[in-house]
This record gives sequence, structure tokens and C-alpha cells, in this order.
Amino acid sequence: MGDKFDYKYLSHIDYPSDLRRLKVEELPLVCEELRMDILEELAENPGHLGSSLGVVELTVALHYVLNTPEDRIVWDVGHQAYGHKILTGRRDRFCTNRKLHGLKPFPFPAESEYDSFCCGHASNSVSAALGMAVAARLEKKRRKVVAVIGDGAMSGGLAFEGINNAATTPNDMLIILNDNKMSIDRSVGGMRKYLLQLTTNTTYNDIRYRISQRLFHWGILNESRRKGLIRFNNSMKSILTRQQNMFEGMDIRYFGPTDGHDVVELVRILRTIKDMKGPKILHILTTKGKGYGPAEKNATVWHAPGKFDFESGERISKKSDEPQPPKFQDVFGHTLLELARQNPRIVGVTPAMPTGCSMNIMMKEMPDRTFDVGIAEGHAVTFSGGMAKDGLMPFCNIYSSFMQRAYDNIIHDAAIMRLNMVLCLDRAGIVGEDGPTHHGAFDMAFLRPIPNLTICSPLDEPELRRMMYTAQLPNQGTVVIRYPRGCGSVVEWRCPLEAIPVGKGRRLREGTDVAVLSIGPIGTEVKKAIGIAEEQTGGKLSVAHYDMRYLKPIDEELLHEVGKKFRRIVTVEDGVVQGGLGSAVLEFLSENGYHDVEVKRVGIPDQFVEHGTVAQLYRICGMDAESIAQRIIGQ
Repeated sequence: MGDKFDYKYLSHIDYPSDLRRLKVEELPLVCEELRMDILEELAENPGHLGSSLGVVELTVALHYVLNTPEDRIVWDVGHQAYGHKILTGRRDRFCTNRKLHGLKPFPFPAESEYDSFCCGHASNSVSAALGMAVAARLEKKRRKVVAVIGDGAMSGGLAFEGINNAATTPNDMLIILNDNKMSIDRSVGGMRKYLLQLTTNTTYNDIRYRISQRLFHWGILNESRRKGLIRFNNSMKSILTRQQNMFEGMDIRYFGPTDGHDVVELVRILRTIKDMKGPKILHILTTKGKGYGPAEKNATVWHAPGKFDFESGERISKKSDEPQPPKFQDVFGHTLLELARQNPRIVGVTPAMPTGCSMNIMMKEMPDRTFDVGIAEGHAVTFSGGMAKDGLMPFCNIYSSFMQRAYDNIIHDAAIMRLNMVLCLDRAGIVGEDGPTHHGAFDMAFLRPIPNLTICSPLDEPELRRMMYTAQLPNQGTVVIRYPRGCGSVVEWRCPLEAIPVGKGRRLREGTDVAVLSIGPIGTEVKKAIGIAEEQTGGKLSVAHYDMRYLKPIDEELLHEVGKKFRRIVTVEDGVVQGGLGSAVLEFLSENGYHDVEVKRVGIPDQFVEHGTVAQLYRICGMDAESIAQRIIGQ
């Protein structure tokens, strides 16, 4: 990697062992260089900027104090971990981050022994770290285990499940709560600072430990009484500071809050508390985008800003003289607002992605009818179910891969009661550089078996508007609408809001030799593929194209037409081939006696697809126009 800046320290740090040779007084300069290195790289190679800038000091302090990789750091919300990657033997390859065959977008154990656990989704760090801490305890290893949770992940239910279990399971885990404006405790000035110094002071803790050991030896203190002593200690702190937090209420030792950008102080605290027995929480206060003015001022935009000019702070956008189709999420946002103006029962729900899914458009005009519930997908669905039960019409927008976390809620809290609500699955299908944890590959396959669901996917932007309008009409039950990340294919997308027949597909193109059945925007690739196939066969191959629109209920009348007329069928979907559209077509043909029909299925294969551009991954999966054309031809 070619350095634009003279890195006195970073150029000589290949692994954390190199970092540990430095004096603690040199660490602030290391942090400056690491922050600059992240900025230098991400200006040219886009990624998640703000979160990684916010934990630079924490990253350096952790690798300086802990004996990684033997000691474990479990990152939560993996886009915080760019500095971690740079310090752990991957700086020379960081320019390949998020690129095809390059570094993975999030920590992943197969990539590096320093990556303790997969962390593409949020809120799993405490549970995973607790498992590792228990394993170390049972195997009598002196390994330290640290969970770094934050950037909104504390709103996830799994985090609280892990903390609840950590309070009752013997372990010596340290949880670091990276609080970047998700306030849990209020700062109380001088008294807070005094107590932080006291409770993390080596002498204080040494005396506290020796007294407790004496009490155990004399039989005055047993395990139950030890917990009582912790509770008494926490109660005294609560009285002095006039505050209490849930961690101390669960008998977990709590330290903080403290400045997460003071690396020297972080080192002091970590050295003091890392060997303490029992579960511990260190609460640090950080600023997302720390050290780069534009990112500090607008954390949402600079979470993942794309390319930008490092000096001016201006984001670089692709310009075109030709009008461009809008992003599907923007069509969703504008259409939702239009519908909400017409229908006072409509409300919007999203788990922490109002800007990403464009629900912020409705939120700006109707803040009392839009709800950002934080990173809590299961709660988002059940919360929507509660509103639907009492007569509202929720549009609950959740990214497809995150909807996996709400599977039980969909079944138990929506479908069984056939509640009138709409689940909008943004980022469905291949999403690109975020990789296997974020591809919306499985939703059609895992939702199709659930009774009482209607599942549809629009070919283009006008169809999305029509499906949204149809879904909010009376007595539609629970409707799922899936659509991909990015732009569609229609520039003039503002069509009239009108209903379409539920469960009905449409014939887009006549043909006599081969029928291609597609669902969703991948139908645009099919249109290109048909042109390629007919050109390569000299116009001798006649290909029909059907846009299925609905996966469930599937259009049986259309399938009968296709089964009677064609001996060759190709199904195309931007989802896993096992269990999706192709499987539904095969099941129908088999059950209705169409045994002499050959069906070729095109979709995501039975494997986790790596990261890269959507075009690159389509080619790898055989879902690009050229590959589909070869299936149509029969190769």
C-alpha cells in the first residue's frame, strides 16, 4: 500500500507484538497514524468509515494490553474493526478490503487468527464471548476474553440475553460498551471521575481482593454472600453518584463512563481490570467519525460515504448526463409517504435503518407515525403485529438478511393471526461488497413454507408502487414485498397508485420453444439474456418470458399454461435455488402430472457467496445475462 503520509510508527507495526514494544506515551501518535491510514484508504476504496474512526484508541489499547491472538477480542458490529485489521497483519492488503477475493468486509476467523468470531450482524458479541470465557475456564486456560459492543448493538435482544446469562454463569469476561451517543449512564462530573479513579485503582482492587479472600478463608463469605458484597458495593456507588445502571443491578462490576479517546487512560484501566475475577463492564464514551470533521458532523452520511476527497471532505458521486432510475429504497420511501397521506392507519417501522431504507422521508413529515426501534428486528415485527392487531397498517421495513433474526416473530406474531401488515424486505438478493452476512439470499426459501403469507417481488419501480398500494388494502393479511439494493430500470417511475391482482403473474413476451419464469428485478437480466440467446441461435429459438410477480400464492393458471405449452422451462431468481421459485415450479409440475417438462433453475447456489460487485457475483453464480442465455439455449 503506497503511503501518502510519513508513518513513523505504523510502517513498522505488522502485528500487535510490534505495537507492544512501544512506550505507552507513544500510543497517541500511533492512533493519529492509524486514523490517517484508515482515511487515506477509504477515500479511494469505499467502506465503513465513521465507526472505525471512533474506536481507534480502543483498538490500539486492546492490542497493547492483551496478548492477542491468544486472548480473544470479539467485535460486535464488525464495521468497527478496520483498525483491528490494519494492526493484525493485513495492512498491506487492506486496499483489497471488500473487493472480490480480497479482505472480507468484517472480521472472519478463516481470514485471520486474530478474528475471534464472525460479526457481520449486530448484538452477538456478548453471547459468543461468554461461550469462549466458559471454554477457557473449563479448559483451565488463562486466556482473557473481551466483547466490544456498541454502535447501536446494545438495542438488540441477543445482547441482553447474553448479559443476563453472564451475570449467573461463572466467567471472567470483560464487556466493553462503546457508547457513541447511545447513552446508558449520565456523567456526573467530579464525583464520577473520582469513583472511576478509585474503582480502577490497583491498590483499591488489591485490598478489596485480599479482604474477600480472607473472608472466604474464615468462612464468613461464601459465593452467595460474595454476590451480596458486590451488591452492597454497587449500592454505595449508586448512593454517592445518585445513579444506578442495569449492570450493577445484575451483579456485574461496572466501570465508567470514561473517555474512549484517551488511549493512555484506556491502557491504565484495561491493565487494572483485565485480571479481575467475574464479569465486568467498561463503559467508554466515543465519537463516531472521531478525528475527521465532516464525519463527526454528520455520522449518518459518513457511516459509509463512498469515495470522497480527503482534503476537502467532499463526497465523490458518479455523474451522468442521462437521467438515472431511482433506487428502490427511495421509491419505497416516497410511495410510503403518498400512501400514508391517503390512509391515516399507515405507520412505518424500521430497526435502526430509517435512512438506509428511506423511511426518513415519511419520518420527516410524520414523525409521530414512524418508529425507529433500534437494532431489534424481532421486536420490530412483533411491535408491528401489536399495532396491526388494533387496527393500524404497519409497513415494517427490514433488510432481507436481518429478517432472518425475526423468523419466529413472523410466524408467531403475524402469520398465525393473519394480521394485516406489510413486511418490506430491502436489500433482497445479492447485495455486493458486504458479502455473505448481508446477501438477502434466503428469504423466499424460508418464508414460502409459512401459511397465511403473501410473498411478492416487483420487476421494476412502478410495480413496487402497485404492490405497496395493493398490500395496504383491507383484508390482505401479512404481505411480504422483497426488492434489491440499488437502482432499478425505470426512470419515469411515478405511476398511478392502483391495485394489481394478488397471486397473478404476467406474460411479458410470447414464445414457442422455451419459457423463462422470473421473479423480481432480475427479470431485467432475463430480458438481456433472451436477446443474447436469440442472436446466438440466429433467431431460430423462440423464447417466452413470464414475470411471476408472486411467489405465494403462485399463479397456477399461468403454470398450467406453461406446463401444457413448453417442454423446456428456465426459472430465474435472485435467491437460493433450493426452496425458492424454481422449487415451487418443480413441485407444481410434479403434482399436476407434467412429468415430461425439463426445468433448469438459475439462482444463488448452495453455498455462501463471497463479497464483490453485484455484476461480479452474478457471473460467479451464473445469474448474469450471458450465463442465463446459455441455460436458455440449453448448454
